[in-house]
This record gives sequence, structure tokens and C-alpha cells, in this order.
Amino acid sequence: MRSKIVVIGGLAPAALLATACGAGTPYASSPSTSPSPSQSVAPVAASPTANASAQPTGTTIAVANTRLGRILVDSNGRTVYLFLADSGSTSNCNSAACVQAWPPVLTKGTPQAGSGANAALLGTTTRRDGKIEVTYAGHPLYYFVSDKKSGDVTGQNINAFGAPWYVVSPSGRQIR
Repeated sequence: MRSKIVVIGGLAPAALLATACGAGTPYASSPSTSPSPSQSVAPVAASPTANASAQPTGTTIAVANTRLGRILVDSNGRTVYLFLADSGSTSNCNSAACVQAWPPVLTKGTPQAGSGANAALLGTTTRRDGKIEVTYAGHPLYYFVSDKKSGDVTGQNINAFGAPWYVVSPSGRQIR
């Protein structure tokens, strides 16, 4: 009796599979189109909505209230700065010493506008090292190494690496 159950149990999934695949009769009238070992089968592309959740989420830029007023911060409340020596959206903070003191705000996806930030002003630029840096109103954004907690603005108006560094207003302008 056990062998009958196994045989019947083994046939039931096969019958369900054939039914689910749309086989109306046990024999197809057209020849098989399965690929030969030398052929490859192209993967089926996922729908855009399925891929959207797999896309890396970009860095979030938001607005926070500080002793300097409303300024741009990241999703952890860490202050971001602009560098007056930058040329448009091209970063001029590329030396090891500059990058160590003023790490660029990098992203692995499209930057996101958090509370108070203007999504239309967010963008990216490719750095000399190939990494993608977040821009706001065309300015590359940076952190300051001495800012240790949310709301710190210790890099404000520091003149280093050839020009001053400033916190950024929600409109994308430097705050003096």
C-alpha cells in the first residue's frame, strides 16, 4: 500500500503542474522548443515595480533647526556643508587631507528629499575617484570630521584647503 501512495502522491504534483502550465492534452501537437545544451535561456526581466524595491535608496537630505537657523542635514541630523572653492558641481576637495577633514556626502542611489528639503535641488556629481557625491542647488555636499552629533556646526566659516566652508540653507545658498 505504501508504494501506491508514493506513486499516487508523486503523480498528483505532476498533474497539477501540467494543468497549471496550460497543457490541455497529454500530447502536444507542436514539437518541443526546449533549449539544447548549447543554447542559453535569457532571464525574464522583472517588472519595474518589482525592481523599484531592489534599487538602492539614495542618501536623504533634510532640513533641521540649529543655532545658525534652518540648514541642510542628512537623515541622521548630521550637518552638511558647501565649499566655496568648488567649480559648479565639480568638487575641488580631492586631496587625501581634504577628503579626510571634509568627507563628501556620497550616495548609492538617487538622493532623497527629507523634511523641508527641495527634491528639485538635489542631484549628483561624479568625483575624480568615480564615487557619486550628492549635490544641492549644484553644490557638492560635505560633512565636517569634527561634527560629532546631530546639530553640530563646528565647520561653519572655516577657511581650509583654499576657501571657506559654509552650512547650506534650504534654498541652496551658503549661510554666513
